[in-house]
Amino acid sequence: MLSYRHAFHAGNHADVLKHTVLVHLLQYLTQKDKPLWIIDTHAGAATYRLDEGYATKNAEFETGIARLWLRDDLPPPLADYLETVRALNPDGRLRLYPGSPQLAAQLSRRKDRLRMFELHSSESQLLQQYFRDDAPRVIVQAGDGFAGLQSVLPPPSRRALVLIDPSYEDKGDYRAVLTALRDARKRFRAGVYAIWYPQVQRREARAFPGQLREMQDKDWLHVTLTVKKPASSGYGLHGSGMFILNPPWLLAQALELAMPYLAKLLAQDASAGFSLQSELD
Repeated sequence: MLSYRHAFHAGNHADVLKHTVLVHLLQYLTQKDKPLWIIDTHAGAATYRLDEGYATKNAEFETGIARLWLRDDLPPPLADYLETVRALNPDGRLRLYPGSPQLAAQLSRRKDRLRMFELHSSESQLLQQYFRDDAPRVIVQAGDGFAGLQSVLPPPSRRALVLIDPSYEDKGDYRAVLTALRDARKRFRAGVYAIWYPQVQRREARAFPGQLREMQDKDWLHVTLTVKKPASSGYGLHGSGMFILNPPWLLAQALELAMPYLAKLLAQDASAGFSLQSELD
């Protein structure tokens, strides 16, 4: 929705899960010599301040990235993710948090191409300003990422990582993701598609993972992180999930290392836990 600002939630448990997966995908896919297209349908801002402004209102980062910040015993997938955050905070104080655009820019190569879409007018302006000197490597478009995805597939290099993570404040986003995915896979079936979704007490959210699984019989991975019991009020985020179509084969192994540690570290009550399922060829 146009009122949504991710800065309120920057660095929370959902970001930790999403960005741990994203960092692994970027590191793996940039090992091959051929250029990679990185497409972000709901990009948000490049970076977020954690010491002022929106992020300080609920300080959700304190039960997310802050719990990892001073750890020196992280398993490799989480250590790699934390390194990307530390790169923005060289003095050792946690002040800035990278959004997915910054992670993509940080971990990609000059020959790779970033295509970012953001509907919120203020966020898209900030993003365009941040990357103003990086065209044509990075192109930011103000507009609907679902529609924009159609315009960039298939990529010229025939290699792409697509991140789809709307706010889902509008329940129609669940249906829109499924529609966009079906169209995208008709245009470019071989792409790596990473879909984030919230764990909330909404019928559409509960049905969503099964609908994603129906997209293809194999070559998918589904990981969830639950940090607390759902609120009795029926509102609020108690966890999140990532569903990846055509995942790199090493992703499951990486998450087997990361998720037990992450579920324990980010737990807010005894209901915390994780799940990891995959069907790989």
